[in-house]
Amino acid sequence: MSLVQDFQRKRGILFVVSGPSGVGKDTVLDRALQNMEGIIKSVSATTRPPRDTERSGIDYFFYTQERFETEIADAAFLEYENYGSHFYGTPLAPVEQSLAEGTDVVLKIEVKGALNVKQLLPATRLIFIQPPAFSVLEERLIGRGKDTPEKIQQRLEIAKGELDARREYHYLITNDNLETAVNTLCAIIIAERHRIQPESS
Repeated sequence: MSLVQDFQRKRGILFVVSGPSGVGKDTVLDRALQNMEGIIKSVSATTRPPRDTERSGIDYFFYTQERFETEIADAAFLEYENYGSHFYGTPLAPVEQSLAEGTDVVLKIEVKGALNVKQLLPATRLIFIQPPAFSVLEERLIGRGKDTPEKIQQRLEIAKGELDARREYHYLITNDNLETAVNTLCAIIIAERHRIQPESS
């Protein structure tokens, strides 16, 4: 094996993106992935009902409670959490297959799940997206028009805990300008790809 071949990365990098509800994670992540090759977004599984615009296998895998519990018993999830009375989890097999093939994978998951993944796979790179101010997050949640005032307050309380956990992450992006946030996420991914030892924590 030549010296050049020895330094070529053969395994993909696992990235995790987290942030409070309403911070714009999906928009930032989807825009970033449109600009990049060699990276895919993992599709999570959930027991919650699909929303009108969601497609099974693209937005989520929609499982029954029974199937989800069977998958847990079979150790088929990289991580899973009970969030807001519904289960969410990351199917392990497709993530492992993509990484083994040299494709980078990004998970969009909650903070607790992200920290569990980091503990299991220390080479995972954690990226947290935060709002420019807490008041902006509240305005965005109200502006979405999806939740009751009680649900919004519940989300804001959860957000406080999530923001407290951001120090456990490797990178922090403030989403006060969409284009800047997208470019920052792309730059982080590119930088990690050029790390000589991407497995370092």
